[in-house]
Amino acid sequence: MHSSPALPLLLTKSAFWLCAVAVAVLSLLPMAYLPPQSFDIWDKSQHAGGFAMLALLGHVAYPKNLWRVCLGLLTYGAMIELAQTATEWRHGDELDLLADGVGVALGTAVLTVIREIRMALSRQ
Repeated sequence: MHSSPALPLLLTKSAFWLCAVAVAVLSLLPMAYLPPQSFDIWDKSQHAGGFAMLALLGHVAYPKNLWRVCLGLLTYGAMIELAQTATEWRHGDELDLLADGVGVALGTAVLTVIREIRMALSRQ
């Protein structure tokens, strides 16, 4: 039984959009529902890690749209920060958006390196 080539792409796109929803939900939940933070830097690393994962999944799900994925994720991060300012329990933070951008750049860089290695190995 062979799987369709479209199935892995569908799974990747589904994982991307599920993660995007999870990031928004976690970003907009009241702090009382989230685990306590020991260090303020942990918040920034969570932003960077979440957006690095979104970038990796986004680039795999939409391989021909590298810059659209990057710009879309940065816009998404900005919209989340704006949405946080509309709540009474969260606040938007420019440094969080910067951490999102670092994550997008990191995820993009990791995937670019992996693709370059795969191309080099395929030429051998």
